Amino acid sequence: MQMENFAPFMFAGLVLIMLIGFPVAFSLSALGMFSGFIAIQMGWFPVSFMSNLPLNMAGILSNELLLAIPFFTFMGAILEKCGLAEDMLDSMGQLFGPARGGLGYSVIIVGFILGAITGTVAGQVIAMAMISLPVMIRYGYNMRYATGVLAASGTITQLVPPSLVLIVMADQLGRSVGDMYKGAWGPSILQVLIFAGYTFMLGVFKPHHVPGVPKSARTLQGWSLWAKCLRGIIPSAFLIFAVLGSMGGLPGIDTAIATPTEAGAMGVVGALILAAMHKRLTRPLVWGAMVGTMRLTAMVVFILIGARVFSMVFQGVDGAKWVEHMLAGLPGGQTGFLIAVNVFIFFLAFFLDFFEIAFIILPMLAPVAEKLGIDLIWFGVLLCVNMQTSFMHPPFGFALFYLRGISDTLFKEGRIPNAIKSSDIYMGAVPWVLMQVLLVAIVIFVPQTVTIFLDKPAVVDLDTIKIDAPPDINEAMPGSSDTPMTMPAPDAQPQVEPAK
Repeated sequence: MQMENFAPFMFAGLVLIMLIGFPVAFSLSALGMFSGFIAIQMGWFPVSFMSNLPLNMAGILSNELLLAIPFFTFMGAILEKCGLAEDMLDSMGQLFGPARGGLGYSVIIVGFILGAITGTVAGQVIAMAMISLPVMIRYGYNMRYATGVLAASGTITQLVPPSLVLIVMADQLGRSVGDMYKGAWGPSILQVLIFAGYTFMLGVFKPHHVPGVPKSARTLQGWSLWAKCLRGIIPSAFLIFAVLGSMGGLPGIDTAIATPTEAGAMGVVGALILAAMHKRLTRPLVWGAMVGTMRLTAMVVFILIGARVFSMVFQGVDGAKWVEHMLAGLPGGQTGFLIAVNVFIFFLAFFLDFFEIAFIILPMLAPVAEKLGIDLIWFGVLLCVNMQTSFMHPPFGFALFYLRGISDTLFKEGRIPNAIKSSDIYMGAVPWVLMQVLLVAIVIFVPQTVTIFLDKPAVVDLDTIKIDAPPDINEAMPGSSDTPMTMPAPDAQPQVEPAK
């Protein structure tokens, strides 16, 4: 076998081990080491090539940017359990409740706000479903709409800063986390508008699917209702501004005064303060958040190590050239490349988690995108929009699994009258997946949705540049007299007076 034919075999082996279902981190390490052994035996690279592996591992563990992941995870875990979601859903539900689809609007808006301060999908879907699903069923909402909007609003967290996947994207692409966050705000807001537009259209054409809440069910009105809404929104907005603004991740803020790691630490402090304000700051809450953070961080590190073992060997057998030749020759230039890559990522998300896609697939695609002249911030945000669907794909979407488990719990506790069918959960997710795919298409063909909030590069017109000649050397030297300075000729020899 020739070396140029080995990279496709490695990629096929990668797909195979992922389909087997064994933990990806260990599968990647085993595949990488086995492929490296074959490459050494075939003489494609020397044994010393594998000696770079410990240095690569040390580089991963010393990467300060990845320290932001446990901080933002811990912040999200605290906020999931501090009562903020309950207060916001209750107040927003009563505020929008009288309108058709009002409970749907409240779930979408609260999902967006919680996404901007928690950054985790699982806790958000679970918390909102526990609170809102019984209420939506009680007032006659269509079951498929109710389950779909709860799952989709939870997945907004994947895209809204401070999303963990954006941090990983920035690390893998070698770009600023603040710029990745700024680029994600446009698609995030557009995603909320698309979801709200779908809810509005349902209210117009199928009002019985999204009825309004009767007046008798609204316990708060007037200033007391607005005060409760503001009690949830103002602290959240302050925390968003403090965390994202300090690292230059908000539109209009060009200066970062903190690194992502420092901003994450600041967010943890803010989350603890919010938990204390809601009188939920207890030892079990903090311990549970610490355990969850430890598990997620360990998973990320092991996936990253496994991906590094595989990618190092893959690069050693010229796998990058194989990927580049395969993708750079696609018809359509940039647009053809982006469409092909997003179709590939869409189907890959049926089987892989977003961390696995970011660590394994993105390093293969980024060099090709850069050579095609694609802005890597736009490319990273586009893939992040696409990877939202990994949580919504029937039948493998994790958000659907969370919703399935919560609905069973609610039925056993007697909080909902009937068990929810799996078909309702899966079929209810289809329109929302299509809306996410629509957003992918919009971002591909309208890149300004990402670049609108980014800092504009300085444009220099070379025709307007003026270079002033330096003044006369006699005028430039301080203390010069009117007598011009004479310089010896180049060929002149110094005159030496003979000694007397």
